[in-house]
Amino acid sequence: MTTEALAIIVLIGGFFVLLMIRVPISFAMLLSTLGCALITGTNLTVIVQQMISGVNSFTLLAIPFFILMGEFMSEGGISEKIVDFATLCVGRFRGGLAYVNCLDSMFFGGISGSAVADVSSLGSVVVPMMVKQGYSPEFSVGLTVTTACQGLLIPPSHNMVIYALAAGGGVTIGSLFMAGAVPGVFLGLCMLVFCFLTRKHYNFPEGVRTPREKWGKIIINAVLPMFTIVIIMVGVAAGVFTATESAAIACVYTFLLTYVVFRTGKLRNIGHVFKRTLKTLAIVLTLIAIAKAFAYMMVELRVPDMLTNFLVGLTSNRIVLLMIINLLLLLMGCFMDMAPLIMIMTPILLPVVTSPAIGMSPVHFGIVMIFNLAIGLCTPPVGSALYVGCAVGKTSIERTSVQMLPMYGVMIVALLIVTYLPFFSMWLPTTLGMV
Repeated sequence: MTTEALAIIVLIGGFFVLLMIRVPISFAMLLSTLGCALITGTNLTVIVQQMISGVNSFTLLAIPFFILMGEFMSEGGISEKIVDFATLCVGRFRGGLAYVNCLDSMFFGGISGSAVADVSSLGSVVVPMMVKQGYSPEFSVGLTVTTACQGLLIPPSHNMVIYALAAGGGVTIGSLFMAGAVPGVFLGLCMLVFCFLTRKHYNFPEGVRTPREKWGKIIINAVLPMFTIVIIMVGVAAGVFTATESAAIACVYTFLLTYVVFRTGKLRNIGHVFKRTLKTLAIVLTLIAIAKAFAYMMVELRVPDMLTNFLVGLTSNRIVLLMIINLLLLLMGCFMDMAPLIMIMTPILLPVVTSPAIGMSPVHFGIVMIFNLAIGLCTPPVGSALYVGCAVGKTSIERTSVQMLPMYGVMIVALLIVTYLPFFSMWLPTTLGMV
């Protein structure tokens, strides 16, 4: 066995073995990277330099701002205002709360940019409402978890920032933001159609009408938070400011909403808000740093070239190749978190999808990858959104996963449509001249 082959086995095989024995993912990546470096004779200083360079980027400044923005929204109880507005829009129909669940995730996803934040904040409001009205707890949690994936596609999304970094600077964050908007809304519409078609099967209860005298207040309370989306999308699309600057401005705006306009947050608790933000940020940046070193060793060992040659050698059919890549990402998403997967898989798969055999735009592929990995957040055994949803709804993962099977099917169909029809992802950024 050659040194190179042994190094690849230690890097990739060692990583999965460590995961199977329940070593935390960041330590599993670090240990396998160090083992591989020792075999290849790579100076460990280079590994440290790669880890530092992984987080030494101005682009990454957008991530703490987006995370803090979501925390401000959560502290201010913005989720309740979004649910009230969604109820006003569609709550009066039969199965209205199911439609509300889809619609509020669409609205809130464009504010928080996080599926887990969506599930924890909106789920704590809408799941008890659905159960009280007669929906099963498992269906309520399952619908909340699956619709929360819109938050990863509809801007802002800090995972798009990570992808732009992993892609090596050839993709702008603004183009990714614009590219994710239509697929995110499309996913929400697919879930709305699913709820409409299955309303008799699940025996949805009748809807609830919102009193007319409350309409004005509900609309104003919801429009102000949703103006955050306008700040980010219009500002970036018009070139008024960068994605990082838009994140900072939106963060200040949500702070003012929570503590000045609505006054639903208490300034004495702001320390806890920053503490939660720093905790989340530390986890994300640690994973990014270690994943950068892991990806560096893979590139040094020419793993991306080997995978490209292997896949193209299997078939030259573009449809089949994209199907294989989707299956690979869906499988990986079941066992790993999104941030490290983006950092690891982007350098491997980007050369494959941009090769003449497939000819996919890096922007389009970024949306397809994030969509795939978003589904992974909803699937056992490592789906963080699923775990949070079950904790909020007090249901078991097993029963909820079974209830979610048709919802998984809807999401995969939507994924395939976005994969094979570039129009969904590329229309908006192309129209705006961003690609």
